[in-house]
Amino acid sequence: MHGPVQLFTVIALVSLPTVMYGGYALMGVLRRGDLTEAQRGMFRAGHAHAGVLLVLVLAALQVLDRGGLGDSARWVVCLLLLFGVLAQSGGFFLAMLKSRVGMRVTTAGAVLLGASMLITAYGVAFP
Repeated sequence: MHGPVQLFTVIALVSLPTVMYGGYALMGVLRRGDLTEAQRGMFRAGHAHAGVLLVLVLAALQVLDRGGLGDSARWVVCLLLLFGVLAQSGGFFLAMLKSRVGMRVTTAGAVLLGASMLITAYGVAFP
């Protein structure tokens, strides 16, 4: 592993226990019934996206490490992955409070993640 890929792999691996704790917290919130049905749905979606996207990031980082992109491009992809995951999953949590803002943040996260995948694919296809 090289530079940013190694750093962001560590960040993703360290982040996984926070998502695991989020699952535990989700169970408590659902049991107490403090949230509306819509809020519970957003909480579930945010938590689920965080976990799935972290696994995607770990896979993407392995592909990125084997591609032909230079160090600068790797930094860009790693930052896009980080902010994409935070925005996409975090947007659902924001939507619990302000649905329009949260959905815009979630959409922005999807765009960032899509861009990171396309740049990674380019690095694999044209080493």
